[in-house]
Amino acid sequence: MEAYYCTLCPRNCGARRSLTEGRGYCRLGLLPRVARIAPHYWEEPCISGEHGSGTIFFSGCVLSCVYCQNYQISKECYGKTMSVEELRRAVKNLEDQGVHNINLVSPTPYIESIIELFSSYRPKIPVVYNTGGYEKRETLQRLEGIVDIYLPDLKYIEPEKSKKYSNAEDYAAYAIPAIEEMVRQTGSPTFDQNGMLKRGTVVRHLILPGNTKNSIHVLDTLKAAFGKDILVSLMAQYIPMGKATDYSEINRRITVREYHKVLDHFEELELEGYVQELASAKESYVPDWNMSDEGL
Repeated sequence: MEAYYCTLCPRNCGARRSLTEGRGYCRLGLLPRVARIAPHYWEEPCISGEHGSGTIFFSGCVLSCVYCQNYQISKECYGKTMSVEELRRAVKNLEDQGVHNINLVSPTPYIESIIELFSSYRPKIPVVYNTGGYEKRETLQRLEGIVDIYLPDLKYIEPEKSKKYSNAEDYAAYAIPAIEEMVRQTGSPTFDQNGMLKRGTVVRHLILPGNTKNSIHVLDTLKAAFGKDILVSLMAQYIPMGKATDYSEINRRITVREYHKVLDHFEELELEGYVQELASAKESYVPDWNMSDEGL
């Protein structure tokens, strides 16, 4: 890989990125910077299963969500720079541990390295692309044949919400076409004999306090646009983290009333997928970024 001027994500900042340094919105180089490599058991049941999802948590992010639970790695870029060969060995090690899939978390800034990695080594288990949803269709098209399962968020529909909380006024304008491209590549969800997802798109939505109208709008959009071609994961794990304390309206957990208002609508739409229990809103579910995992 050679240094180049990057337009991988919707920021289109055109910044120069070398192997280890970048001047763009994400401030990242081309080589992967990784915070954690380990089996992970807290994804959707069809992803984590009994043996865990083989997660690679990349540092940095193309979004700036003020409430990010992984703020230390997404904005402070905590982690270790790895070569593509080192990453290949880490993927092989995860596969040897018996995980159900290889789960690339926040991978967008490193697509060049990811393409190089999987052009030389293809695991026998599904590859998961786990993203905040702020993606360019043409960038995703380069991943066709590499990614088996897409796991995007659809955080917002209203531009004022996405601008305020993620500094991305055009979030929905990119996220919805991105999900369309993901569904085109994967088709409808397919499972193996043990109920593990082999191929498909699972769209996550996190309920934010004081934003039930946004959640309902998101669910209506998913139903109208994709129907049964996707699974929907309704998440209730929100706790104020990152910079959320600077925003009084989201500096609390969601209430029981808010939770059931959105859940009732989810059930009325007869969406297929998963629903988190309200009790899942615990800091203990946030990984410990202590760099002690075997893969690093």
